[in-house]
Amino acid sequence: MLDAANTTDVQVETLLEVNNIEVIYNHVILVLKGVSLSVPKGGITALLGGNGAGKTTTLKAISNLLHSERGEVTKGSVKYRGETIHELDPAALVKKGVIQVMEGRHCFEHLTVEENLLTGYYTRSSGKADMMRDLEMVYNYFPRLKERRKSQAGYTSGGEQQMVAIGRALMSKPETILLDEPSMGLAPQLVEEIFEIVRDLNEKEGVSFLLAEQNTNVALRFAHYGYILESGRVVMDGPAADLRENPDVKEFYLGMSDEGRKSFRDVRSYRRRKRWLS
Repeated sequence: MLDAANTTDVQVETLLEVNNIEVIYNHVILVLKGVSLSVPKGGITALLGGNGAGKTTTLKAISNLLHSERGEVTKGSVKYRGETIHELDPAALVKKGVIQVMEGRHCFEHLTVEENLLTGYYTRSSGKADMMRDLEMVYNYFPRLKERRKSQAGYTSGGEQQMVAIGRALMSKPETILLDEPSMGLAPQLVEEIFEIVRDLNEKEGVSFLLAEQNTNVALRFAHYGYILESGRVVMDGPAADLRENPDVKEFYLGMSDEGRKSFRDVRSYRRRKRWLS
């Protein structure tokens, strides 16, 4: 797929375009304020920022899951392959190849791991042979799930449930996965394992990713391009390699500066720096 070290010189097809959207909850609470981003075919795009920055709302605006929370896109547009999609039914969007893996590792706890995975296939019309082939593909990427395939999902670990959630999405044969906070609540070793699988799926299966993540350090090591959100606005974007070396990103998100590691208390001073939000 895309070369993380050099994406600017390659002309690639844009799959997803978010154009200057605003999102309002309960008709009064403005959450997103003119957010624009794009996801290229074959890319891993990171949407970064702290808790409450608007990452999850952005993903839900794309996957049309806002209405259940009394939210709506009031300005701008969301397009996939040039077609406006932000008013489509979520199930119709899945059939177009876009699926969201939600924050919190949502599984059907009373079903087995394998039954959970198979629920991701029900949006497709191909036969059992395709289903079994894709199930085996998921098990190849997540061998731990094959070992636990007969276990109830509710009794598996947090890392295994995250694998189930991603594997279930893969069973729908997506072109693009919206992945929300994949590292949340996981030990560092499991976080690395999940992100390495994301990279493998991108490179070997051609799946494009837009992932929302607070762990800026790990996200920028695996992504090709990144957008940083603050208070519902995109305040910085660029190739992941450039963002990793950017002094503001180092200071405010990686806890590093030219003088060395800074404390959280020191890092919070960014809120008073107008140039960061200008």
